Amino acid sequence: MSTSTSTPAGTPGTPGSPESTAHLTSTLSETTDDDGLVTSVVRRTLLPSGLRIVTEQMAGVRSASIGVWVGVGSADEDETLHGCSHFLEHVLFKGTGSRSAMDISVALDAVGGEFNAFTAKEYTCFHARVLDVDLDLAVDVLGDMITDSLITPEDVAAERDVILDEIAMHDDDPDDVVHNLFAAQAFGEHTALGRPIAGTVESITAMTRDQVAQFHRTHYRPATIVVSVAGNVEHDHVVAQVEAAFGRNGFLDRTEAPVSRLGEGAPAPVHPGTASTIRPFEQVNLVLGMEGIARNDPRRFALSILSTALGGGTSSRLFQEVRERRGLAYSVYAFASHHADSGLVGVSVGCLPAKQDEVLSVVREQLGLVAREGISAEELERGKGQLRGGLVLGLEDSGSRMARLGKSELVHDRLLTLDEVLTHIDEVSIEDVRAVAAEIFSRPEVLAVVGPA
Repeated sequence: MSTSTSTPAGTPGTPGSPESTAHLTSTLSETTDDDGLVTSVVRRTLLPSGLRIVTEQMAGVRSASIGVWVGVGSADEDETLHGCSHFLEHVLFKGTGSRSAMDISVALDAVGGEFNAFTAKEYTCFHARVLDVDLDLAVDVLGDMITDSLITPEDVAAERDVILDEIAMHDDDPDDVVHNLFAAQAFGEHTALGRPIAGTVESITAMTRDQVAQFHRTHYRPATIVVSVAGNVEHDHVVAQVEAAFGRNGFLDRTEAPVSRLGEGAPAPVHPGTASTIRPFEQVNLVLGMEGIARNDPRRFALSILSTALGGGTSSRLFQEVRERRGLAYSVYAFASHHADSGLVGVSVGCLPAKQDEVLSVVREQLGLVAREGISAEELERGKGQLRGGLVLGLEDSGSRMARLGKSELVHDRLLTLDEVLTHIDEVSIEDVRAVAAEIFSRPEVLAVVGPA
């Protein structure tokens, strides 16, 4: 069983609250087992600088995972800075005032740690997973990188070539190409959400060291940062270590309310239509979709069940119709992507060029059928079961728990406990799913096609 308390949005100490300049600590949830033993405690501290620290103390593990979540991504770039978030993510590994790039690599390798980073549309994350006794080291290395990176011209020049190689690699991956093309058609190729995260050859080639350094100064500040930690950890100790590691160079010497990405603007418009590009691939890769819903829309649970029933596993409608019954494609799946103010829903398929028209016909037929009739009671329960199982099994290690904490703090209105999420899933009715299907799958189509001439 579990008991939990949570701090709702808009109260002191929550993102966007004017009172959130005090040093505040709260317990967000506490979970116990059937014998009354505490298995998980989630706590949150807001520093006066606006930096947020969220931890989950997990019973029975010897690992610890830390993520530094920065509320900036490719959606925050104009065309002159296209790819700068990703560029900066790379450069921050190149050295600080006290550590060389080799020192940074050796520090975590020497203790068997896992260490990496990624950039998304609306945030950037630097993360590490180590033994619990080595957490202090991981905190110190990440704090050093965030607050004291040198960003030298030589490092920028060297990493530019690495990123250009990465862009070339993505251009050789048909799945990456078609999904980038789909986003460009849906949101517009010159818009923040429509541009690829890594940038283009032109934008990365033109980017200067001063632009990268200024981007770091502008966007990497305490109020935009969440540090999430999960595993065999003690909250107060983590807070002390974070304050020490991130206090370099006066980084925390300010008072500011935290900044979060809850989505307060107008929805980004989605443009129907077809986009295609020729690539010397053996297959044609298709993404057929339409406008979806934003990240915090309460209908997201119904949409997740709908997407799972439609194309979320080997028992799903699309897998059965496209692959099993007709043999039209090896891979077919449905997806829903969510942003602060917008979202997309779609179906992705790879098939032989001669089967493209039939594949599209079958996918459109199934989308239309679901829009008119919804899904069956059996599909509803199977979809709920898949979501429940995937959610619980996905939270069995400290890394996934850390990611859940960091993303919830940064991009959601509050952290839902596992029991609350499961309750939301269970409460979805067949009428809820039918309503979402009728609305979304009747919207105008966006189609992206990548393949041979």
